[in-house]
Amino acid sequence: MFAVFSVALLCLVSVSHAAPLACEELVRPLDQLDPHRLEGTRALAAGSMSPPFTLEDLKHRGSVTQHFSNSSETSVYFYNHVNRLGVHCYYWSYNFSIESSTFTHHLDNSFELTGSFLYTSCPDCVVMRWVLEKEKVASVDLYLFSRRREVEQKEMEEFRAQVKCLSLPPPVVMDPTKELCPEEISSDPAAQAEEKTEGQKA
Repeated sequence: MFAVFSVALLCLVSVSHAAPLACEELVRPLDQLDPHRLEGTRALAAGSMSPPFTLEDLKHRGSVTQHFSNSSETSVYFYNHVNRLGVHCYYWSYNFSIESSTFTHHLDNSFELTGSFLYTSCPDCVVMRWVLEKEKVASVDLYLFSRRREVEQKEMEEFRAQVKCLSLPPPVVMDPTKELCPEEISSDPAAQAEEKTEGQKA
C-alpha cells in the first residue's frame, strides 16, 4: 500500500513540474539579468507585433540578427540590430541603458523605446518585449532570439504562450535556412548612413 502511495505521489510531483507556467510568470520581467549571458550574437527565431499589420514587415525579412556587447562594465550596452531584406542588409546601432532586466533608448526626441527581458526556459535564448512610442502612437513587440537558428518545439510553444498571454497576434516563425547578414557594419561612414537610411524606408 505504501509503495502504491509512493508511486502515485511521484507521478503527481512529475505532473506538477510539467504543468505550463501561468501568464503571470511567463510575462513577468526577469528579477535580474546576467550580463555575461546576454552578450554575443543571436538570430531571431520568432516574433510578434501589435498593431497586427506591422507583422507583414517581419514576414518579408529573410533574417534578423542582434548583437549585445559591453566593454565598460557599466549599465550601457552597445546593441547592433541587422535585418536582411532580399539580398540587402540594413544595420541599426543603439546604446541601451539596462537596469536589472529593463532597457531604455531615446532617439532625438523622435521615439522612445522601453522594454524588458522575460522568462524563458531556453538556455541560449533571450525573450525581449519592446514598447515603441512615437507621437502618442505605441507598438508592442515580442521577440525570441536564440544562438541557434531553430529552437526546439517545446521552446517555441512556450514563446507562443507568452505571445498569447500578451494578447499579441500569432508569431511569425523565421526560416532557419535563410542567410544571416555579417555582424560588422561597413567601415565607410557614407555607406553606413546609406544603409541606415534605406533600412528606415524599408
